[in-house]
Amino acid sequence: MDVRPPVVVLSPESDGGRRVMIRGKYTGTAYTLFDVLDFLHRAGLPAEDRVVDDPELIEWRGGGPYDWDNTA
Repeated sequence: MDVRPPVVVLSPESDGGRRVMIRGKYTGTAYTLFDVLDFLHRAGLPAEDRVVDDPELIEWRGGGPYDWDNTA
């Protein structure tokens, strides 16, 4: 049984985007938290604000859900 969260959001890249993996597949690059929620919705996963802090659903790497570097 796989106990890892189904969603992994990787560290910010040089352009400020964060790659999003859902169930082990690249889904896209998010530039805001709203992008992550959109990816969750498209994948049929819960997409409410409260889920972004759920470690059983999302693993945040290189910063949490409120850490975005969009200054590049």
